[in-house]
Amino acid sequence: MITAAAPIVTARLSAYRDSHTLERYLATGGYDALRKALSMTPEAVHSEVNTASLLGRGGAGFPAGRKWGMKRPGPTSYLVINGDESEPATFKDHLLIERDPHQVIEGTIIAAYAIGAAAAFIYCRGEFALGLERLTQACNEAYDYGALGANIFGTGFSLDLVIHPGAGAYICGEETALIESLEGKRGFPRIKPPYFPAAIGLYGEPTIVNNVETMSNLPWIVLNGGAAFAGLGVGSSTGTRLFALSGRVRRPGWYELEMSKTTFRDLIFDDRLGAGVAGGGELKAFIPGGVSAPWFGPEHLDLGLDQDAVGKAGSMLGSGSVVVMDDTTCAVRAAWRITRFFHRESCGQCTPCREGSGWLEKVLVRIEAGEGREEDLDLLVDACDNIAPELGWPPQQTTICVLGPSIPSSIVSGIRMFRDEFLAHVKDGGCPFPPDRLASGAAKGARL
Repeated sequence: MITAAAPIVTARLSAYRDSHTLERYLATGGYDALRKALSMTPEAVHSEVNTASLLGRGGAGFPAGRKWGMKRPGPTSYLVINGDESEPATFKDHLLIERDPHQVIEGTIIAAYAIGAAAAFIYCRGEFALGLERLTQACNEAYDYGALGANIFGTGFSLDLVIHPGAGAYICGEETALIESLEGKRGFPRIKPPYFPAAIGLYGEPTIVNNVETMSNLPWIVLNGGAAFAGLGVGSSTGTRLFALSGRVRRPGWYELEMSKTTFRDLIFDDRLGAGVAGGGELKAFIPGGVSAPWFGPEHLDLGLDQDAVGKAGSMLGSGSVVVMDDTTCAVRAAWRITRFFHRESCGQCTPCREGSGWLEKVLVRIEAGEGREEDLDLLVDACDNIAPELGWPPQQTTICVLGPSIPSSIVSGIRMFRDEFLAHVKDGGCPFPPDRLASGAAKGARL
């Protein structure tokens, strides 16, 4: 069901066109939470976040308060905010950066105070041109207002914040690759252990890496209390969460919903939200948490938007991106496009990812072009099993980061759910679905 829970991170941007300005932010209670947090001890702020059971909103869903508690003690530590939102069809962090940058900054300062960070960094994807401009402007305004810099609000707490634009590599959404990029190096993920950021992070110092949406929740939690946040949702999936809905749906867009109590059926079909499948078609499948996630079928529509429930069903909420596929969607083409993205964005460190993604893409293009063989399906599954052994979820690791083992998700889901469709491509000598320009062009190019 859709509950009456008021929005938390989108309350301001839903109501005002100038939500990105300092004037509007202050007029709607902006930086009040920071003043309150600075009147508390860092331990008390940390305790409120623990009470809130705020799950990280970047993909892994690890509790933010617990992550803070893992930081290795030391005289110098850093806070890094991951705004490199690169997952296809995911646009929630982009929204928050562009439309309410002061909320992101206020949450960052609160987190830095709670963990005792010497400096904070917001790593923003460089393609977010308007968002990057507004975030930088908001940072300058926060300094002028006294919310950043030396002796913030006369409390004795000081913090400098750096806005760092990324160069557009998907891999830099992985926290250790992001740290490498911040240090001016190529975005290669680090081997963990020993390079868990909380122990050895930016410049070799303990570092906490959190997501933009995670930070945006902190001002509300400080003002209203962790218990009020934990009162929303069910179990460990507390509060509200932003979902980016796209694909074959009548009303694509972003929706902030109470976790657990709202279902995928609500999100996709309720007239106040997705309003059903576009064109009046039938739902074929949907991706519940970004293109890294295994697909779900119509039988999963009544699952709640719940971290644990979705995990037990064999997928993840991940980046908060829900992609709808209808009965006109070609499963082969969808799997190929996702695989093509991962192949292009592989950093190249690990052989299973670097080589495996390329071979998988070649086989998928061959099938989509009508030149496949029946044994190609077993070949795809076998190659996927070498990248992510046993093809379970969460995947087993054969690479330094999780990008490699995420590649099989769409292929294995497609073959398991729509094997006859893959075989039809082989037996009919082509795709049975009306080709679009991108797919047909790529397939023709592959034959040359």
